Amino acid sequence: MYSAISANKRNTVIIMAVFLLIIGGLGWLAGAAYNDLTITWIVITISSVYALVQYFAASRIALAVNGAHQIEKRDAPELYRIVENLAITEGMPMPKVYIMDDPAPNAFATGRNPNNASVAVTTGLLQVMEKRELTAVLAHEMGHVKNYDILVNMIVFGLVSAIGMICDMILRIAFWGNSKDRDPRLMIFGIAAAILAPIVALMVQLAVSRQREYLADATGAMTTRDSEGLAMALEKLKGNSRPMHNQNSSTAHLFFANPLKPGFLSKLFSTHPPLDDRIARLRQNATKI
Repeated sequence: MYSAISANKRNTVIIMAVFLLIIGGLGWLAGAAYNDLTITWIVITISSVYALVQYFAASRIALAVNGAHQIEKRDAPELYRIVENLAITEGMPMPKVYIMDDPAPNAFATGRNPNNASVAVTTGLLQVMEKRELTAVLAHEMGHVKNYDILVNMIVFGLVSAIGMICDMILRIAFWGNSKDRDPRLMIFGIAAAILAPIVALMVQLAVSRQREYLADATGAMTTRDSEGLAMALEKLKGNSRPMHNQNSSTAHLFFANPLKPGFLSKLFSTHPPLDDRIARLRQNATKI
């Protein structure tokens, strides 16, 4: 488990480097196409500021777009106590607790670090899960907080957004910019890069999300010493699987289970590993906890 956490941290550094190389490469292409590296620095500066704004605002946006409203202990005593006990067990600050009015059973955690983390669950999750299963799901979400997955998710979200913005700038320059000074070969290469870069960024984002789901499952199971409880919760999700009413692809990677409508593309580009795989891993590693 601890080796997995160490590997996770190393992979995170590599992934961040890949994102920065993509951003830098796209900025260089934009400048080289016009033989003006000032454009490169402008693109990189604007994208960095954009990613920074996204980083600080993403948590509030994620809660807002999914219709989450904050609760106090008196509003849902059992839910609040479970989160409180898990925070004490992990020696972490108490996160803010939110509820989403949605019949689809699901949950997510967000925030930049454990000191300003939030945990949100749907009304559907509260209805279908027994206390043991609900505790396991919340331990998984607290695992995301403990492993700083919420920080990485916010950074990745910001960088993916920045890459999309740069690609849009390159395409606008290609079609509407001044054609006198630009290199046609570089522009063709730049257009191709602008089309392919978001796809590469998406693939990296999916890889990050899937690995972190496995790791949060393992962390949650270690917290509760009840891997079977989480396996039971995942099995119950299989029987009660439904898309959320407030579907938003930009925040889908935050959720306990894929909140989007099932289909070929959603499976191909899913931010979550298959439920059967997660269940199998939990039961295979039950004796190792």
